[in-house]
Amino acid sequence: MAKKKGANEKKGAKVFKTKCSQCHTVEEGGAHKQGPNLYGFFGRQSGQAEGYSYSSANKKSGITWGDDTLFEYLENPKKYIKGTKMVFAGIKKPAERKDLIAYLKKSCTP
Repeated sequence: MAKKKGANEKKGAKVFKTKCSQCHTVEEGGAHKQGPNLYGFFGRQSGQAEGYSYSSANKKSGITWGDDTLFEYLENPKKYIKGTKMVFAGIKKPAERKDLIAYLKKSCTP
C-alpha cells in the first residue's frame, strides 16, 4: 500500500524529461520545439505563448491553465481540447500528473 503524500517535484522532473522534454522547454526565453515553451503558462489562457503557432482549437478553448485544468488535460489532451495538435496520448496515473504539475509550477513560474 503506497503512502499518501503530496506531489513530488523531483519525480515530476523525471516525468517531464521522459514524456515532455522532446517537445517542450520550461526555462524563461526557451525555444519553442514541436510544442511551445511553457515558461509563464500557469494562470495564462491556453494558446497564448508568443511566437508559437497553436491550433485554432487550442486558441479558442478558453482554458486558463492551473492545477485542475492541467490535471484533466494531461490525462488525455486530445479529449480535453478536441482538435489540438498535441500528439501525446496522456498520462493515466494521477500521481504522475500531480508530480509533473508540481515540477511545472516550480520551473515555469516567473
